[in-house]
Amino acid sequence: MCFTVPDLQAAMRDLASAAAITWREPAQGQIGEWDYHIVFSADGPAFIELIQAPAGGPWGDTTRPRFHHLGYWTSDLAAGTTRLTGSGFPETFSGCPYGRSFAYHHLDSIGAHIELVDLSRQPSFLETWQPDGTPMPAIIEGSK
Repeated sequence: MCFTVPDLQAAMRDLASAAAITWREPAQGQIGEWDYHIVFSADGPAFIELIQAPAGGPWGDTTRPRFHHLGYWTSDLAAGTTRLTGSGFPETFSGCPYGRSFAYHHLDSIGAHIELVDLSRQPSFLETWQPDGTPMPAIIEGSK
């Protein structure tokens, strides 16, 4: 579950106080021309993700805090993107042109996105954000 926030430290502090959430160390990143700061909760799955980034780019309007997406692992990102697009959930951003195997799809009914992340990225995620974690389930594309 991801929220975009204009002040990462304030959001971390407030969620730690209000909901006893503990955090990993924030990291900086860049995708294309967009710099960002990101952090994940230490306990999970499920994880809470916070992203602080300038307005525009993959996360749209980041000037106010808001719920941005629910993230899911997928066995096949291309097939998942085809499935979601075909179901009326348009792709709003793909990390693939930037060497990142994920995509956001907008769901009007929740006013937010579904993020599909290729399962091949899970070992790297675990290494960075939950070193002692176990593999998480994925949507197996093509199965019902």
